[in-house]
Amino acid sequence: MTDEINVHRRGLMLVLSSPSGAGKTTLSRALIDGDEAITMSVSATTRRPRPGETHGKDYYFLSTEDFGIMLNKGEFLEHAKVFDNYYGTPRQPVEEALNAGQDVLFDIDWQGTQQLDESASEDLVKVFILPPSAYELEKRLNSRAQDSAEVVASRMEKASDEISHYQEYDYIIINENVDKSLAELRSILLAERLKRKRQTGLSDFVKRLRDAL
Repeated sequence: MTDEINVHRRGLMLVLSSPSGAGKTTLSRALIDGDEAITMSVSATTRRPRPGETHGKDYYFLSTEDFGIMLNKGEFLEHAKVFDNYYGTPRQPVEEALNAGQDVLFDIDWQGTQQLDESASEDLVKVFILPPSAYELEKRLNSRAQDSAEVVASRMEKASDEISHYQEYDYIIINENVDKSLAELRSILLAERLKRKRQTGLSDFVKRLRDAL
């Protein structure tokens, strides 16, 4: 007779950060499209919805007053003010996902990552995506054909500061080839999922196993 293996996994929070143009968004989408056990974090914002955006799917659209109430109650894992609007990650839906064994992917910068590290370090896995060269980064930014030369120059200048925070991350991926980088990202996710600390019920399983020997 085989005993039931009552071991479950607590989800994890996977952060991807990179300078603009390094390929973070492409990797995020590919990872989610190929893995049902990970979902994208949904942020709250005080900005008005854009055409086609859905509350609860693209963002949680909140009034400034409601955002402030949640902030004062400590209901955000991280938050920031961008121009005249506030953005933040609500704690409750993330916690519910983790408890259900669902991983949550965060596409945030190093400042947001620092806040997550302070509020939920045990569940956090931090990955920084680097471009293979400054030339390639500028080439990718220009290939978008959606930004002016001034905007591209500004993004390149900002990239230097963003890259300087690479040492704050657990893993570094140099994104020269998307398929190779995606394989590396999936390997990181698999290894982190198998960590002993994420296996709930493991100690009881091991005890029963040893008692039966």
